[in-house]
Amino acid sequence: MQTTPEVGDEFVAISCVNVGVGPGGTTSMLARVALVDYKGHVLLDHYVQPTPGVTLTDCRTASTGITYEDLYSDNSLSFSEVQMKVGKMVKGKILVGYCIWNDLSVLGMSHPAVHTRDVGLYQPFRNALRSPNTIIRLPTLAWTLLNRRCSEGLLNPVEMARAAIDIYRSAAEDWENAITNRNWPSALPPSTFSRCYY
Repeated sequence: MQTTPEVGDEFVAISCVNVGVGPGGTTSMLARVALVDYKGHVLLDHYVQPTPGVTLTDCRTASTGITYEDLYSDNSLSFSEVQMKVGKMVKGKILVGYCIWNDLSVLGMSHPAVHTRDVGLYQPFRNALRSPNTIIRLPTLAWTLLNRRCSEGLLNPVEMARAAIDIYRSAAEDWENAITNRNWPSALPPSTFSRCYY
């Protein structure tokens, strides 16, 4: 028996948390990734094992809550496994998130630009907060638009992905109408991350 697709089935929200590798831990490496559906239900939430041969120098625990043990727990997968899983789950979907280029970059992936909905780039949100040329922080968007706190303690990719999809949903009708009318309503991502889109 064939089931009817539910409203929002074409959307997946993403968020990643990184740790530091290399000298001084200033280079970011994927440490945890989460995907949620249109209603905020968790589709995927995994820690990511450090890439062999890469020196993990800073778990950034004070902000991420991630420890070395987390990255080798039963809920951790190799980078290639995570990349493959995420790739399969977002293929053909509209990807929602905040500063999506950061997530795509650390995952080593690209996604069709027209199939992204980045709440950090949506111009009406920027205009409403009187910051037309500035990327507004996700906690600020969540508080201003949803009266909800987000990422006040440790960075939690599930919480951040849920915030992104809920922020998107708050403007979904206007957002999609603008796209249908060929009036792309978002600013462009940084040109240095053009490889993350096609």
